[in-house]
Amino acid sequence: MTIGAAIVAFVVGAVVCLGTSWVFVSKLEMVGERFGYSEASLGLLAALAADTPEITAAVTALLRHERAVGAGVVIGSNVFNLAALLGLGAVVAGRLHLHRKVIVLGGAVAVWMAAVCLITVTRVVDPVAGLVLVLVVLVAYIVVLAGRRNVLRRIGLPRSWVTWLSTAVDEEELELVVAIRPAPARPRDTAVAAVALVVVVGAAVAMERGASTLGQHYHVPGVVIGGLVLAAVTSLPNAVAAIYLASKGRGAAAFSTALNSNTLNVVAGLVLPATFLGLTRPSGQTVFITAAYVGLTVLVLVLAFADRGLRRGAGWLIVAGYAAFVAGLVVVS
Repeated sequence: MTIGAAIVAFVVGAVVCLGTSWVFVSKLEMVGERFGYSEASLGLLAALAADTPEITAAVTALLRHERAVGAGVVIGSNVFNLAALLGLGAVVAGRLHLHRKVIVLGGAVAVWMAAVCLITVTRVVDPVAGLVLVLVVLVAYIVVLAGRRNVLRRIGLPRSWVTWLSTAVDEEELELVVAIRPAPARPRDTAVAAVALVVVVGAAVAMERGASTLGQHYHVPGVVIGGLVLAAVTSLPNAVAAIYLASKGRGAAAFSTALNSNTLNVVAGLVLPATFLGLTRPSGQTVFITAAYVGLTVLVLVLAFADRGLRRGAGWLIVAGYAAFVAGLVVVS
């Protein structure tokens, strides 16, 4: 691919990908509503839809044996999500109000996913073991979000645990019901969602190829192309949506969007494809970017739990953490 073609592929792919992502997310939420999903489950479905660009870009890079780019897209997107969706969201809104049970439930899953991401990338465990570790928690989380109290009791959880988990989901859904409750899908909406998915995937593939070609031509490390450029561009739909929700006072919806997006990125964009395609050997850049993801996740959760949400000052601190991450990645590269 020539440099001119790479520029066109990246710019056009980014514009088409971002524009069509909105259509795909909205229509997929309507499909979920048609099947009677709970608000929290709809939030997880919306996060998966919005993650399609970064997951596609990561898998495309892995298929082309550009493993540093693939890992960088996923992990860099997660760092960007925390800064843009929650940090910048708190700055814009002035404060994100959160229930502590919502923070603990979502935060426990987020920390687990970040930790498994770290031990998988650094080869402490192989991708197959990493996949098992994330799927166990993800399936349990989906069961909780679906409100399957009978299932929770059957597996032997104490009644007090079942009650606490159900209350946490109920508190989250008090926020989400206003934020994401769409109209039920009609057959036409399902067809539009399918077409939009094909367009998003195709545009994300073109964007990744263009960015990788430009990075190789200008001798920019793959982890920087993935962790900064592609990560930020592919995460913009999530960022805009979350900042909008934060400005409307829907703190729990923005919080759920950020953490669910990160969880699904790790599962579908990194650990699952790495199980079949492998990962690059850990380098200083990949270890740094993954450690930054873990560290910023913990910082966000500590700040949110301590103050029952995130104030503007905490938001600036999170954004500053991302700026330090960008500077550090450039230095180690």
